[in-house]
Amino acid sequence: MVRGISLLVVLVALLSWAIGNIAYAQDDNAGVRLIEEEVRVPARSGDYTIATRILRPEGAGPYGAIVLNHGAPVSADERRIESPDMLMHTATIFAQRGYVVVMPLRRGFGATGGEFAEDAGSCRNPDYRRGESAAADDVMAAYNYVRTLPYVDGNRMILAGQSAGGVTSIFTAGARAPQGLVAVLAFAAGRGGNPTRNPGVPCAVEPLAKVFDELGREVKVPVLFHYAQNDLYFNPNTSRLWYDRFAAGGARAEYVLQPPFGKDGHYIFSADSGVGVWLPAVEHFFAKYGVPFEPMHPLQQAAKPMLAGATN
Repeated sequence: MVRGISLLVVLVALLSWAIGNIAYAQDDNAGVRLIEEEVRVPARSGDYTIATRILRPEGAGPYGAIVLNHGAPVSADERRIESPDMLMHTATIFAQRGYVVVMPLRRGFGATGGEFAEDAGSCRNPDYRRGESAAADDVMAAYNYVRTLPYVDGNRMILAGQSAGGVTSIFTAGARAPQGLVAVLAFAAGRGGNPTRNPGVPCAVEPLAKVFDELGREVKVPVLFHYAQNDLYFNPNTSRLWYDRFAAGGARAEYVLQPPFGKDGHYIFSADSGVGVWLPAVEHFFAKYGVPFEPMHPLQQAAKPMLAGATN
């Protein structure tokens, strides 16, 4: 039965790849030709499909892949219009460095639609694991899908995310232990923030810290926690607490706190002008743990056969 399901996933992936809407874009600076695709990935339950954008270098690869996870706006109206557009500049930076970037819209967001499944309950007694488990289901659907694609090296996978998507990336790495995962990037990771009502002071700090306690014992790959001093969702004391609790579990992790950025440092990762700040930190982190992250040269895109024994 498991083998049959795996075969179905492969067939759906290949079909989606073949019929996806494809747009070509030429980067003026790097000269690396990129391909953009829109696909629908079957959810784990089979009850809905996940609207997913893929940005990748042209060519046969195989390339590593980054599953890039969006945040969770406080407003239901904002969740309904969620789009990968906010992270496209960031995705382009990753694709120029030889990665297939996969941006799924989780259930309850944007074009995926459906009921919002990540509500952890009240601030007085939140159940963060329940909400994160629902989010991880969709992330894993996209993750497993991309590993089947012919141009992806399924043993060079990265989870990355902004805000709530950062927490989901770490949670998925620990609770689901995905095959082929080599690192996690968590930018402004957290839950419970509201910059309008309580700037910089999220609710239920300790319950989420307890989740990080557990994840610090579960996650087996290096994790980068990246924040800015003037994050209006999560103040530095809170973000440092979450990191410390995670690292205390024995996980390999690094904490980077950047100087104030713009009016709200929470968006340093998605802002075009933030690249010069966060990119050196990511380069240093990847270099430390031996994760390839060099800018591609156009000649590297020439078609070449799959590596012998490559796993997808």
